[in-house]
Amino acid sequence: QVQLAESGGGLVQAGGSLRLSCVISGGIIARNAMNWYRQAPGKQRDLVATVAGGGTTNYPDSVKGRFTISRDNAKNTVYLQMNSLKPEDTAVYYCNMHTWLYDYWGQGTQVTVSS
Repeated sequence: QVQLAESGGGLVQAGGSLRLSCVISGGIIARNAMNWYRQAPGKQRDLVATVAGGGTTNYPDSVKGRFTISRDNAKNTVYLQMNSLKPEDTAVYYCNMHTWLYDYWGQGTQVTVSS
């Protein structure tokens, strides 16, 4: 059974950094698109980073230049490096693996950025 497990969230001051990790068990990520989403209370779950199976990355303007998604296929792990964090980055961050048949989701990890 495919499972995704996020870690690395926590409390950080504005301007600080965090690195989130997502370990996938029961599946191979190498040929799949991997994504990070976030959801703040009362708001829609939004995509914050994606890396396609071929390696292409994309980011929305809200995080571009501050966040970096990367993958280590040998470790079956995806990372989200977050720098220059802002209070508006506060949200639950979810790891997602998109395949042709299913979308798999982790349970989420809380990121809180204090002003």
